[in-house]
Amino acid sequence: MAGLITHRQRPGTAQGITFLNLEDETGMLNVVCSVGVFTRHRHAARNRVAVVVRGIVERNDGVTNLVADRIEGIDVVVPGAGQVLQARARSRDFR
Repeated sequence: MAGLITHRQRPGTAQGITFLNLEDETGMLNVVCSVGVFTRHRHAARNRVAVVVRGIVERNDGVTNLVADRIEGIDVVVPGAGQVLQARARSRDFR
């Protein structure tokens, strides 16, 4: 799944699990990141707006989640200029 991270949450009751909300043109998706996945892919999960998340889709009681096993940032290359740009936007993050 590829999209923009709109929210990052790490509730104190979730035992270190981080939840991301990913949005694309079709809607929102909940992404569940274990402590290990978040640690390995911390830079992309914390600092990038546009990401690709690989994982396993779970559907339970009408709710769809993606349990992540890899998170990678997306760069945009400007045609002809050879410049690499990163999407800039603010998500509503945990603090």
